[in-house]
Amino acid sequence: MLDWLVWGVSWILLLVGCVFVVTGAVGMIRMPDLYTRLHAASVTDTGGAIFISLALILQSVFVFGSAMAAIKVLLIMFFTLFTAPTASHALAKTALLCGQVPLGVDG
Repeated sequence: MLDWLVWGVSWILLLVGCVFVVTGAVGMIRMPDLYTRLHAASVTDTGGAIFISLALILQSVFVFGSAMAAIKVLLIMFFTLFTAPTASHALAKTALLCGQVPLGVDG
């Protein structure tokens, strides 16, 4: 009974994470300028990384019985949560300093 519950929850988390990542990819294609594309990519990729990492942690602990793998995935998740927003901020600040202006209301 517990195996099916773990598999079900982990698959739901994986699917939600994949939806986040695909939404970010669509946002990269559909948005008009650098800043909106950067926002779409950074927010959704961070959310996708959280959900996918949680699913992998569930799988590694309950299915494979490997606490070390869960700790490694947790460390990767925290590293991603700290570096992805920082990199997005640095990219946006550099683009602004180089003269890239956001589009106005009129496009």
